[in-house]
Amino acid sequence: MRHTSKLPNVGTTIFTVMSNLAKEHNAINLSQGFPNYPSSQKLKDLVTKAMNNGYNQYAPMAGNLDLRLAISNKYNLIYNSTYHPEKEITVTAGATQAIYTIISAFIRTNDEVIIFKPAYDCYQPAIEINGGETIPVQLSAPNYKVNWNEVASKVSSKTKMIIINTPHNPSGTIWSEDDMLQLQKLTKDTNIIVLSDEVYEHMIFDGEKHQSVCLLSDLKDRSFITASFGKTFHNTGWKIGYCCAPEALMVEFRKVHQFNVFSVHHPSQKGIADYMQDSETYLGLNDFFQQKRDLFLNLISDSKFKFKPSEGTYFQVLDYSEITDEYDVDFAKRLTKGYGIAAIPLSVFNEKNKDDKVLRFCFAKTDETIVKASEILRNI
Repeated sequence: MRHTSKLPNVGTTIFTVMSNLAKEHNAINLSQGFPNYPSSQKLKDLVTKAMNNGYNQYAPMAGNLDLRLAISNKYNLIYNSTYHPEKEITVTAGATQAIYTIISAFIRTNDEVIIFKPAYDCYQPAIEINGGETIPVQLSAPNYKVNWNEVASKVSSKTKMIIINTPHNPSGTIWSEDDMLQLQKLTKDTNIIVLSDEVYEHMIFDGEKHQSVCLLSDLKDRSFITASFGKTFHNTGWKIGYCCAPEALMVEFRKVHQFNVFSVHHPSQKGIADYMQDSETYLGLNDFFQQKRDLFLNLISDSKFKFKPSEGTYFQVLDYSEITDEYDVDFAKRLTKGYGIAAIPLSVFNEKNKDDKVLRFCFAKTDETIVKASEILRNI
């Protein structure tokens, strides 16, 4: 058989490459973004209870209603913003499925989609497989701030969507209120859809607040929010997420969702719904992760790595320019093989040849792991 690939430039992701390398060399794996500590026993017990109580058949296509109500209540509580649980919230198989489905529902051949690089690696393939064209806006270390004049210059009559991500993976930066106002101004009176990837919304540090698209009325009216219970509740393997959007947009989303997933694991949905009745399960995460960030940075403060403290997510970017001028992919591999610690090079998420000499480390780890990793980094 002969065929032409729809994604000819896509190979094995850097996450798989570095995790396999870490396993091969028995290295501490701070590359992939998942915790190495257990999720809440209470949450696991609630999922088990849901199984025993019969939540074992298909959930409604849009998701278990108790969970959609819990999500709706969360937006009211945190953002004083309303999403109708029956019409404007859909539970998904993780945020990545939500992102892919949003893009598939709206992007046609030759549509343009603006993304900000370094960008999480699921955005561009989803655009391209649907015939769209990715229009990149490159951000630079250490601040990764958006030049809104540059963004405006890239908006055209073909612009169908803008994808944003705050808190930002991989840089660990957050968007300001002014960034959101600029985005609202840029898209006002257009047909541009905003896809806002907010999976790390509960990991914001130093007293800052998450600037969600739902806080600005005109921006909310044109936006999808995608979120992840896997990130929030330390169980990435469950692959449970959700998206929120105005009814007119959600109608189109569900037309695709019903045929590529239909519904996701029902007992997990019910267990999470019951768990969320205590809002502290998610409101307390900022402090939890800031303590881990601070532990990590305090321990490596006398190392040769330079850093701007992460503003959000559970990732910390470290600048290694005082150690070597190696290409970041090469240095990341050498760290894994020679020193026993794995990280993610950021150049793979940038435009070609953009190498800021930085690596991304995940600190969603036990304190013991953070201490061991820091000892290695101090000796490099």
